[in-house]
Amino acid sequence: MPEKVQNNYDANSLVALKGLEPVRENPGMYIGTTDEKGLHGLVREVIDNSIDEALAGYCDRVDVTLTADGCCVVKDNGRGIPTGINEQEGISGVELALTNLNAGGKFGGGNKHGGYKISSGLHGVGVSCVNALADTLIAEVCQNGHRYRQVYHCGIPEEPLKIIGDTDETGTLISFHPDATVFETVEFNYDTLRTLLRELSYLNKGITLTLTDLRGEKPRTDTFCYEGGVVHFIEDINKGKEVLFEKPVYFEDSEGDDKFLEIAIQYNDGYSEQIFPFSNNIRQPDGGTHLEGFKSALTKVINDAGHRLNILKENDKLAGEDVREGITAVVSVKIADAQYESQTKAKLCSTYVRGFVYKATVDKFGTYLEEHPAEARELVMRCITAQRARDAARLAREETRRKGVLESTKLPGKLADCSDKRPELCEIYIVEGDSAGGTAKQGRDRRFQAILPLRGKILNVEKVRINRVLENEEIKAMITAFGCGIQENFDESKLRYDRIIIMTDADVDGSHIRILLLTFFFRYMRPLVENGHVYAAQPPLYKVSGKGIEDTYLYDDKALEEFRASHEGSKFELQRYKGLGEMNKEQLWDTTMNPAKRTLVRVNVEDAVEADKMFALLMGEQPELRRKFIEDNAKLVEELDV
Repeated sequence: MPEKVQNNYDANSLVALKGLEPVRENPGMYIGTTDEKGLHGLVREVIDNSIDEALAGYCDRVDVTLTADGCCVVKDNGRGIPTGINEQEGISGVELALTNLNAGGKFGGGNKHGGYKISSGLHGVGVSCVNALADTLIAEVCQNGHRYRQVYHCGIPEEPLKIIGDTDETGTLISFHPDATVFETVEFNYDTLRTLLRELSYLNKGITLTLTDLRGEKPRTDTFCYEGGVVHFIEDINKGKEVLFEKPVYFEDSEGDDKFLEIAIQYNDGYSEQIFPFSNNIRQPDGGTHLEGFKSALTKVINDAGHRLNILKENDKLAGEDVREGITAVVSVKIADAQYESQTKAKLCSTYVRGFVYKATVDKFGTYLEEHPAEARELVMRCITAQRARDAARLAREETRRKGVLESTKLPGKLADCSDKRPELCEIYIVEGDSAGGTAKQGRDRRFQAILPLRGKILNVEKVRINRVLENEEIKAMITAFGCGIQENFDESKLRYDRIIIMTDADVDGSHIRILLLTFFFRYMRPLVENGHVYAAQPPLYKVSGKGIEDTYLYDDKALEEFRASHEGSKFELQRYKGLGEMNKEQLWDTTMNPAKRTLVRVNVEDAVEADKMFALLMGEQPELRRKFIEDNAKLVEELDV
């Protein structure tokens, strides 16, 4: 038994945190993390309040501004947070909403108190958490012909809400500066917020959302407003792909004033299934009842069409995988009292939503196929082709499994494995070519670093079905080396290496190989990317040396320009590495493989929609779009590479 600690443990030993103290004491409990993701979650919390006003019909514009002094400002033209005195608490509605974790208009389901019937969250801690974790927050409300203002520091108001002027406007402005003692970084990422606003504008048609960045030499602004809503969402995802329906099939439905759905469907020439489920503007990566209802209805509708058109025999039936091959769809529901599996809201659990979505899809999409027999026939024939390909893929899997690729413990011959067998300590380098592979094998730390050289470029999996994928020798070598299987057979617990590091040359061919590998991981081993196991090594592009100059490795042209500027008048030799194989083992270790010195870029999929569009663009069938992307982003190759 542990040794007893002698002290006084009584009622006075209990600490009651009041107001917003719990948030500052344990921020991770309320916002998940205090890294960049948690930082941008604060912005989302403020924007969600404005979107709630829009869902209630009182707001059609939200402006987000990143100021030069590091603040984020969110302004809307809604009704404004109530400024009157709350009788129960004796403070203004603004102060109540900003200082109380359980205060807001999201409770009560739009009852007599005037709350929201549908909102983006149930927790009621959104803007109050932002206030708690901001070293300064300013709230301004336009209401009742007046402009009101209140300033807070770490959640504590300087003084009560006061009138600072008159105005005919209505709405709320929240300006906050995140507390640097709480967050790992307080620098907002423009691209992250741009992605968020674009997605919200797709899901809330007709609302204008703007993002302005005042931190650089020149202001940067993006404006999003999609009158077509999720239809534009689908069109953007399928840009660059051949599609079955010229325009996405769109329908909406509602029950009462607290259940509403929008669904858009379009098939493309690919083989991947891309269905994006949302509830109350929040994406559910783990699906839920809305996705279940949609999938079941889709299978029924297409089978019914096949039988009606006499394409399918009476006892023939297409499976769910067959009818979803090549589909791109958005399923967006807005409902009251949404229930989720966890606080992350990754999976919707509200049971009534399944039937609501199922009935609407059967009625609306079924009617569309009845009224468009040519498109229905083409869709059913496509699904039959998918069924045959699935049967061929099943045979290919069985053959591959029989030969031991998916389940064998026999590792590929060209793999130089590490001696340590603890996955959490091990990493594997996927290396371009035998020459670089040989150097990497000599320069590595054999205890925890494995090397798998690839011969040339792997198959472009974006253009083929799985039976072709499983025939590719380089892909089979990776599947066997990783040990975790692919697609529905993927098992992360069997992964043999915690870090999978793509190490290719710093040139166009190296970038192409990297994209091919990432496409394979994204389509067939996606949890590897989602859970942070995939990295890109950053080999140097140049080496400079000379009399009185220490050998220096430079990783891009910008670094070379800076070196030249700082060594003006000096004489030095410049070596440009055309490939990893040009380095000796010591150089490769020092620059690219030594954990104490190397730079690795973790590949993540924060935005699955953007990732899907990018892979389709870079690896798809329309070279003119790929060429235009490269021309437009010639100066952003570093971002493209990682």
